Formats: sequence, C-alpha cells, structure tokens
Amino acid sequence: MGIGIPIYVPDYLPAGRITLHSENGILGVGPSPAPGQEDPDLVNASKLPVTELPYTSFFDSSWSFAMMRGGHLDATVVGALQVAENGDLASWAIPGQDVLGVGGVMDLVIGAKHVIVAMTHVSAKGEPKIVQQCTYPLTASRRVGTIVTEYAVFKIAVGRLQLVELIEEMSLDELKSITPARYDIAEALARPRQADAVPFLKN
Repeated sequence: MGIGIPIYVPDYLPAGRITLHSENGILGVGPSPAPGQEDPDLVNASKLPVTELPYTSFFDSSWSFAMMRGGHLDATVVGALQVAENGDLASWAIPGQDVLGVGGVMDLVIGAKHVIVAMTHVSAKGEPKIVQQCTYPLTASRRVGTIVTEYAVFKIAVGRLQLVELIEEMSLDELKSITPARYDIAEALARPRQADAVPFLKN
C-alpha cells in the first residue's frame, strides 16, 4: 500500500483473502484499530495506526525493500498526481513546489506485478489527473495497469486506456470534460451507483 488514499484499502477488504505488505516492514497488515485501541508502536508507512493479524510478521527495511524490488508483490495500490493514457505515472513532484523525494513508491511500482492507482479524478485545483501525457516528473514509465477514481475505473493494456466502469450519476460527456486522455469504452461498461462505488474515494 502506498501513502495517501491507498492506506484505506485494508478497511474494505474481505478478511483472510489478501495479505497486505507495508513498506516500513509489516507483512499481514490488518484494518484500522477501533478508537481507543491504537498501539503507537504499530503503524503503517503513513504513520497511521493499524492492527496485526495472527500471521503478521515484522522485519527491517532491507527485507521489506527486497520484497518490493524482487518481484514478490502481486499488486500494489498507490496514489498519483498524474497518470498518462499509456500507463506512465507521476506521483512525487510538482514543479515549483518543495520536493521531499520520490520515496518507496518507485520500488513498489517497478517491483509489483500489477500497479493500481487509487486517486481523486481531478486535483484540489480542479485540474485533470488522467492525461494524454504527464507534465510532472515521472515515477515510472508504462507501469500502471488500473486506475480507480471516485467516478470511474480504467484499465490500461498495450498502451491503450479503456473505460470499464463509470458511476451511474455521471454521463459519458461529463466524464470526458474532466478526462483529456484518449480512451476506449468497454462494450460491457459497468454503471454502479456512486453509493456502491469505492467507498474511500467518495466526495
């Protein structure tokens, strides 16, 4: 799990189906603790409290990054500033603003077999984040396979973007107005209600 929106994923997964890794050295990350049950020594990479499961293991950063870089993760969920229609990812720097560094996301997106981006569809300034070409510095080239926003789900295959899910409350024209990237529309386009869409991405 990357920092930002992806940290909420553990709270919405069915128990026992998926084993989660956190780059600060946890394998078997559990959901967020109930209020008042937080352990200050048990946190994820975003320094937010998590719980441990019966099979949770702990290790140092060298082991954690070896798992990430060595191709041992089936999938990673990360945030993004921009995603291009060919799968390019920009997630670490906005030109002209302070930069803290690219961080572990570069290891996650290069090492994982499948890269899922979970992000808001537009920035806080209303700027589109799914674009024809990234204008921010790249984190990785052509690595993103799935994009999930509060409005839509896109798949990327062979350098082409395909819309596979769009909330019922939004029209195709409305989506296009905030998505300058070029994309195909799946024949079996899913149209869930926003209430049934990804809960941690709701407005």
